[in-house]
Amino acid sequence: MVDTAGGAESNFGKYLSNLLRARFPLIFLTTWEEGRALAVIRSIAKDTTMIRTPRAVFTWKSTTGMSSDDVNVTEDLSQPLKALEFIERYPEAAVFVLHDFHVYFGADGGSPDNQVIRKMRDIFPDLKHCAQPKNVILISPVAYIPKELEKDVAIVDLELPGLTEVHYLLENMIRINAESGRISTDLTDEQKEWLCKAALGLTLDEVESAFARAMVDDGRLDARDFDIIIQEKRQIIRKSGILEFIEHDISIGDVGGLENLKRWLARRDKSWMDTAQEYGLPSPKGILLTGVPGCGKSLVCKSVSDMWHLPLLRLDVGRIFSSLEGSSESNMREATKVAEAVAPSVLWIDEIEKGFSGLGSVADSGTSSRVFGTFLTWLQEKTKPVFVVATSNDIESLPPELLRKGRFDEVFFVDLPTRRERAEILRLHITKRLKSPKAAGDLKVDDSLVWELAGLSEGFSGAEIEQSVVNALYDAFFEDRAVTADDFRGAISSTISLSVTRAEKISSLREWAKTRAVPATAPEGAAPSDGPVKA
Repeated sequence: MVDTAGGAESNFGKYLSNLLRARFPLIFLTTWEEGRALAVIRSIAKDTTMIRTPRAVFTWKSTTGMSSDDVNVTEDLSQPLKALEFIERYPEAAVFVLHDFHVYFGADGGSPDNQVIRKMRDIFPDLKHCAQPKNVILISPVAYIPKELEKDVAIVDLELPGLTEVHYLLENMIRINAESGRISTDLTDEQKEWLCKAALGLTLDEVESAFARAMVDDGRLDARDFDIIIQEKRQIIRKSGILEFIEHDISIGDVGGLENLKRWLARRDKSWMDTAQEYGLPSPKGILLTGVPGCGKSLVCKSVSDMWHLPLLRLDVGRIFSSLEGSSESNMREATKVAEAVAPSVLWIDEIEKGFSGLGSVADSGTSSRVFGTFLTWLQEKTKPVFVVATSNDIESLPPELLRKGRFDEVFFVDLPTRRERAEILRLHITKRLKSPKAAGDLKVDDSLVWELAGLSEGFSGAEIEQSVVNALYDAFFEDRAVTADDFRGAISSTISLSVTRAEKISSLREWAKTRAVPATAPEGAAPSDGPVKA
């Protein structure tokens, strides 16, 4: 695009130039980046290879009136009607860029200025048929169009900076700082790409600020500065109000067992990089995790973002729905747009079956069905690297359309942990909590102990194992002593597991998963698998 890489050879530049050549009288350009948008417009207006007739560019703001680098404007045109009258009588080819003009249309609940709207309709014939081509471009962060102008407006979005622009900016900043000798840089080409991809979703000013902050933080720019870029992205998520940025310290090493799933995820690390695309690989769409509650599905969602060094966003489907007609569908589109803006990213949808229950019911006038349809379309057709991780405890209640191939790359079934996995989970939780000498005492957490406790906890979920460890520590803490192996044995024996209280439900889940899902863990003694369990 124009401003950093030099030249307007983007899809946006070509589309905008075509609108100008076709004499569209009114173009609504939605963007937060006014300077970047103006750079594109000015470049196109002077480029005879993109438009046949070069045009002067005028900019109007309520604070400064009409101005131009090409023509000297002496009139006071700060009032919108005066500005429109100037546009109407100006005899030469020109592009008029009006900033924040949507406020006169009644945006944000304000009263529309009917005279301004009427005047705009009056000048449209002149803009279309005058001897010299003239176009009006409205620049605003939001596209608000009154009904009177709907048929005469073309809406265009200025996309956020692409990888080429961000990479150009990074290289330019590195060069300038290297010449000054103030900042040292230690980045491989792959790390530069990684850092630039992390910055996608920010405006160019935000990218520059993030890189500058990373440089001055410790006087150097290296791969460790990735976290600073992510911090900038958090601001975008917080402002959306629909998505939640999840901060955590969970790594893949904190997940016990589930070797098949870990292996699948590890093989797709860096799959959003250009090297993967050059190899012919598409970015993975996502996975659906179903199975027994408390067996680590949510933990996996968090660990994926850590393994892949990507921001983790959580979508609460309940926040999508609004009482205002059409707002729910708009909220879903906004949520997916924000997720794509910060891509590459991981989007976590917890207990997805609860969000889309009651589809097509009379009570919601079909709103849930329309929202679900919007989500399905995005899931199928998205091109940005947003990896969706959805969890479900009751997969049979999900609409069959969601399980169709193409929505998710794979459906994994997370079963109750095997004895080997239970031993691994026990070791993780016991060693994690026994950091105080007063709590640990003389206890030796060796293979024989964790294997014994794993046998005693047959049928336990990962959450139940963790709670048993916590209960044992509570007992020892209450008696003001170090924990013992008997405390763990007692806590396990006093726990009634979900496999007992919901035995029929778990049996039904396992039966469903036999031929419909990939096991997240291999059976005892088996090698990791990439295919469904055979019935």
